[in-house]
Amino acid sequence: MIVVCGEALIDLVPTGRDTFRAVPGGGPANTAVALARLGTPAYLLCRLSGDGFGRRIREHLVAGGVDLSLAVAAEEPTTAAVVGLDEDGGPSYAFYVQGTADWQWRPAELPADPPPGTRVLHFGTLAAILPPGAEVLREWAAARRERYTVVYDVNVRPALLPDRARYGAAVEPWLKTAHVVKASEEDVAWLRPDADPLDVARAWLDDHGLALVLITCGERGAVAVTPDGPPLRVAGFPVRVADTVGAGDTFTGALLHALAARGALPERPGAAFPAADLGAALRFAVAAAALTCTRGARPRPPRRGAGPSGGTGTAAGPSASPPIGPPTDP
Repeated sequence: MIVVCGEALIDLVPTGRDTFRAVPGGGPANTAVALARLGTPAYLLCRLSGDGFGRRIREHLVAGGVDLSLAVAAEEPTTAAVVGLDEDGGPSYAFYVQGTADWQWRPAELPADPPPGTRVLHFGTLAAILPPGAEVLREWAAARRERYTVVYDVNVRPALLPDRARYGAAVEPWLKTAHVVKASEEDVAWLRPDADPLDVARAWLDDHGLALVLITCGERGAVAVTPDGPPLRVAGFPVRVADTVGAGDTFTGALLHALAARGALPERPGAAFPAADLGAALRFAVAAAALTCTRGARPRPPRRGAGPSGGTGTAAGPSASPPIGPPTDP
């Protein structure tokens, strides 16, 4: 069982020159849906508005199988993100966050303990850096890191905090709190434009005693960096990309699902991940993210079954993760 903590917002996705479609999104919400659709019980610890957008998000999460018993009913309005897509389907964002529900956490709104059976606490994206709630969430996580594996997804959004030094200062405490950190090459390049992403990953491991750093590399797959041994690389799956919205969130959810399904989540937070299980989970996660890229800003991560299809390249095939089956489009 995994508790995902963070925002659930509305993405306004372009459908034409002057039209947009309102799509439930937010990195943590997408991750929770990915976990639930793949078969791992997932809670979303979030603040949900009661406005029209908030009701739509709630319906989407429930339909995706996410448990909302930890969600807080918020009086503030829903956060909105206006999405722009480049010629390769890469997204950019403009956010409307002033006074919205996702960032107003108070300590009393957080549970004393996660539900019984919880193994992982996942945090990331905007809720981990935006005041006043970010520090409330981080302190809650830090107080529980000895009992639960804490996962942090950096998922940089410069549109909200364009000052690189301030953004880095907001990320740093999470590196000290987490056991596992995930970032894209683009995230790392923006935070540290003077450094190679793998060098940054190794520095994070050494400086903060992390158990695992994951770097996603777009169509080139992903790399897992651990304290012992060389980086573990998994190639990408060639697909016809509609856009990459939600692909990184699906990657994280699929990786955690695969590790949980293989019984490879460490009993002791911060302990090493078995190399063979980590490699299989990494392949599964890359396949799931590739499938998400074929969908076109649809917040529906894959289920289990056959691998990426409908594109121009290789399907995942049964070898992606034999014990649990590769992901499929429903």
